[in-house]
Amino acid sequence: MTTSIPPVTLDDVRDAAARLKGVAHRTPVLRSRTLDALVGGEVLLKCENFQRVGAFKFRGAYNTASRLTPGQLARGIATYSSGNHAQAVALAARELGTTAVIVMPDDAPASKRAATEGYGAEIVTYDRYAGDRVALAEVLAAERGLTVIPPYEHPHVIAGQGTAALELLEEVGELDALITPVGGGGLIAGSATAAKGLHPDVRVIGVEPEAGDDTKRSLEAGRRVSIPVPHTIADGQALHTPGELTFSVNRRLVEGITLVSDDEIRAAMRFAFERLKIVVEPSGATPLAALLSGRVERLPRRIGVIVSGGNIDADRFTRLCGDAG
Repeated sequence: MTTSIPPVTLDDVRDAAARLKGVAHRTPVLRSRTLDALVGGEVLLKCENFQRVGAFKFRGAYNTASRLTPGQLARGIATYSSGNHAQAVALAARELGTTAVIVMPDDAPASKRAATEGYGAEIVTYDRYAGDRVALAEVLAAERGLTVIPPYEHPHVIAGQGTAALELLEEVGELDALITPVGGGGLIAGSATAAKGLHPDVRVIGVEPEAGDDTKRSLEAGRRVSIPVPHTIADGQALHTPGELTFSVNRRLVEGITLVSDDEIRAAMRFAFERLKIVVEPSGATPLAALLSGRVERLPRRIGVIVSGGNIDADRFTRLCGDAG
């Protein structure tokens, strides 16, 4: 049985914003005349690299975890993530006085694992190219009585992520386009829900790495498509298929997906550091890469960009930006 009722609404995003008030940071919006001149439009960067845990993921994790019952919180929560959602769930658990178990790929960036453990979480590793992280998390949850908070496949997670776009639009007003990175699809689904709910004519555009174009292929096919787990420097976007729930939102609200190369991502990271004076991780740099490389078709005049995160250690940042020189 199908229904026309959307899984997440603008009211859900507004409710999440009220729940996050005073807990999540209201992150800054950055402008740059240099960037505007290079792109040929007015670019407004919502800098979620300044969010708690260094990424937008805290919004969805806390919005979801804070709604659990006292019994669920007493037993603990679990998730699976390459890093940013792991940190977000770990911090949300600490804030709410509970524990977290995180299923994390064994090749996740060391800095993200260390930060997750620093928030008090237990880490269980797996091989991302051979293992099934969802199945592993579900087994652990069943054995220990934990509640799983998935990285994107949950209405409260999507609504929480959409609060970044809601804040941006409240601060800067109507946009011609909103551009976000796309991994599992939660950020762009929440962002599109907020943006289209406020301004129905806004174009919502996603950006994926060339090696990880599962959402682009899925939107073009009209159904979820799976690809081999991609090898890309954008580890937060190294997924093989979009989420079922997120895809149901994105196929209605997202105009399309633009692809960028790893070299273009490196160049965008370097530009952000040298000209904007901010540190952005590879996944967070993909929308900026799309703009700087001229890959956005029918370039709009007033463009909002979600800079999704800045979690990258100094050694890796230096190596990647050096490769862009």
